[in-house]
Amino acid sequence: MQQPEPTTSQGALPTQPVLRVTCAGVEFVLLGTAHVSRQSVEAVRAMLAEESFDAVAVELCPSRAAGLRDPESLRQMDLFRVIREGKVGMVAASLALGAFQRRIAARFGIEPGAEMMAAMDGAHERGLPCWLIDREVGITLRRAWRGVTVRERTRILGTLAAGVFVGDETSEQEIESLKQGDLLEDAFGEFARDSATLYRALIEERDRYMAAKLQRHAGDSPGIGRVLVVIGAGHLAGLGRQLAAPATTECLDELRELDRIPPAARWPKWLAAGMVTALFGVIAYAFFKNPALGRTALLDWALLTAGLAAAGGIVAGGHPLSILVGAAVAPFKPIRILPPGAFAAMTELMLRRPRVADFEALRADLTDWRGWWRNRVARTLLLFILVNLGALIGEYVAGIRILHSVF
Repeated sequence: MQQPEPTTSQGALPTQPVLRVTCAGVEFVLLGTAHVSRQSVEAVRAMLAEESFDAVAVELCPSRAAGLRDPESLRQMDLFRVIREGKVGMVAASLALGAFQRRIAARFGIEPGAEMMAAMDGAHERGLPCWLIDREVGITLRRAWRGVTVRERTRILGTLAAGVFVGDETSEQEIESLKQGDLLEDAFGEFARDSATLYRALIEERDRYMAAKLQRHAGDSPGIGRVLVVIGAGHLAGLGRQLAAPATTECLDELRELDRIPPAARWPKWLAAGMVTALFGVIAYAFFKNPALGRTALLDWALLTAGLAAAGGIVAGGHPLSILVGAAVAPFKPIRILPPGAFAAMTELMLRRPRVADFEALRADLTDWRGWWRNRVARTLLLFILVNLGALIGEYVAGIRILHSVF
């Protein structure tokens, strides 16, 4: 493989960062964009008008591209399937990230992803192939989640929650991060750069992924000589380095490795199962020691897990029957297949099936924290999360209370 030599050029776009990298006979013109600048949209259009390209590549995954091309694509979401397959957390996180970006971008009078749409539209108008080179956001989030510590997971959840409940004020840090032009780095900011594991999943791995995707597309497309690559400015240097570096693995192998979801650690499940088994052993011992004490311990377990699960459902604004179902299922942890939040959410879907208007308004509703309760789609996801959270807290509170009463 030819050793590429990266060079920088500003050409006719003095306000936009541009990096030109030649790799295996193909010149990749990397145009760095910013979410808060209309100049990014104009820069994409100017670059396509002033220079000749054989293809256009954009920092989008298929799901994000579909969302930009068809704002009503959320109508196709199968909530029952999302719940059954345990994807509520990832869907809710993706919606929260999108809401964070849309709310802040609205303050600058721009549409999130406008520069990417300009690139896709420009490619279509000129009859050029448009390559989607980013990794699916769900895979990126899952790889990040699997790789970080419990403490860092808490910070991730806190960041997502802050993105939902933050007011209309925009901090200087948020504005500066938006200028880097990357959805995930926008949300996690300095946290992503302070955590080596999170930075690797959110930024570094995606640089590698996009480089491999570009090289694979170029290799599969004879006659490609120049490619315009529209990416967030925060990826400009990293992607340039990846394209300039000699290849150590085949592109397809690299993509497969970076698309792989690391298996979840088994010890937390075994630990939880062991704790529940031990706790019910304590309840059995309480019955042996004193039947009245055993009944009290069992009642504490049932009331606390059911009561706090119900409290979560009430906070989420669920239907009374949905709350009741979640509460009824919560105490039966050793024998249930799905978490109580799943039963509550599926009951909610049957009683308050989301309307077409809920899907149409979902993105707009989520820019205001009250919209999570107003929109039936978002409220169902919230019900799932808060009922499960309440039941989990109830288990710990009940366990402490039972151990204290028996010993």
